[in-house]
Amino acid sequence: MTQLRVLVTGATGYIGGRLAPRLAEAGHRVRVLVRSPEKLTDVPWASDVDIARGDLSDPESLSAALTDMDVVYYLVHSMGGSDEFEKAERISAENVAEAARTAGVGRIVYLGGLHPDSADLSPHLRSRTQVGRILVDSGVPTMVLQAGVVIGSGSASFEMIRHLTNRLPVMTTPRWVNNKIQPIAVRDVLHYLVAAAEAPLPHSRTFDIGGPDVLRYGEMMQTYAEVAGLRQRRILVLPVLTPKLAGLWIGLVTPIPRSLGRALIESLHNDAVAGEHDIDDVIPPPKAGLTTYRDAVRLALRRIDNGEVETTWASASPVGAPSDPLPSDPDWAGEVVYTDERTKGCDADAATLWTVVESIGGENGWYSFPLAWSVRGWLDRVVGGVGLTRGRRNPKQLNTGDPLDFWRVERIDRGSLLRLRAEMRAPGGAWLEWTVHSVDPDRSRLDQRAIFFPKGLAGRLYWYSILPFHGIIFKGMMENITGSAARQTVQSG
Repeated sequence: MTQLRVLVTGATGYIGGRLAPRLAEAGHRVRVLVRSPEKLTDVPWASDVDIARGDLSDPESLSAALTDMDVVYYLVHSMGGSDEFEKAERISAENVAEAARTAGVGRIVYLGGLHPDSADLSPHLRSRTQVGRILVDSGVPTMVLQAGVVIGSGSASFEMIRHLTNRLPVMTTPRWVNNKIQPIAVRDVLHYLVAAAEAPLPHSRTFDIGGPDVLRYGEMMQTYAEVAGLRQRRILVLPVLTPKLAGLWIGLVTPIPRSLGRALIESLHNDAVAGEHDIDDVIPPPKAGLTTYRDAVRLALRRIDNGEVETTWASASPVGAPSDPLPSDPDWAGEVVYTDERTKGCDADAATLWTVVESIGGENGWYSFPLAWSVRGWLDRVVGGVGLTRGRRNPKQLNTGDPLDFWRVERIDRGSLLRLRAEMRAPGGAWLEWTVHSVDPDRSRLDQRAIFFPKGLAGRLYWYSILPFHGIIFKGMMENITGSAARQTVQSG
């Protein structure tokens, strides 16, 4: 294999975060372009790549990042609900096309969406098709891989199937449940993407990629239930269930936000089956063959059970997190900042206390007033937020940029500091921070700080409205975190 200079955009996302280390393992010199390099400071492969700060909407940052690159991977796609996203996607693609052409890039590889050529496409599939067309017409040799439903631990499509099937023995669905889908395992997507760097490409074009199975969406849910050891689900098709209503329903039942859920549903309005298999002529299938849907589900569940999820659909965060300064930084001087600060000693060493702090959230809970946390998460979901359902990527370890229920890990100094930035809907910015100090070999101290930066009168009223609960929630959190660490010390002694 030839060593190539490769740029990966979207390296903090679901696919990009898995592709970058595999390209490095294949012997390529990898550069990743991200808005917030801080999110990659402690991923396992950070030292194997060059991390560049940039944004696809900023042509100047692209010019510097694409210099001397042989291959550029375009893996950025918005799944939000903004009415302007198609325009923003077009501008980003045009910027990359121009920068790649100017820099003399040898190849662009783009991961798009599988769709029938003649169908009336959803806004998101239409946007993906538009981006692919712009790149193909850029004058730079371009390979567009078009995939359908990607099945893997943490993928949005898989999480939607998993949570719907796990939670609803009887479910109502729109008519798209009977559409034909050709799912593909994430490991096979990565196989094609890695090989695309050097595959023969006589001219720019699209290639359909898919797994060995063609199923109806309802069959995919029933197969999931069988693999997961669940009873067969009863599916009732309702022709009047609109994408908007279905998105709201999915937003309440699954961890997928309703805007993303609606986008996924709209993309399922048409059959998503490979129309050609020309990819076999340029990139052979994996040596063991393409992964069946049943095996892809089994592998995904095994990784979830073992806490080995590399990336999730929630890996990408909104613009502004996590690299913005805290309100206590000098830039915020003179502004109103509300804080709740507490300190408590612990009858455990600092290392034991830290393990409890780092395991907070997700299925492990928040160590105080579970009902209050559940209500706040439910209210956040109702108003379109992420709620508490995103959970954790790994039950024991956190990395910078990880989603954690309705928080995001903004900074982690393993063993001493954990700072979370809120991504819940609130009239202001919120942070939660713990610092672990060693007092002596057998004792430690925990400092806890909650910070709120209000926006206008609504923000101030919000802070004072929840102030009565702080004495219960934050005090209980301190008591239970330090108490859990002390009990672990006793049990291990």
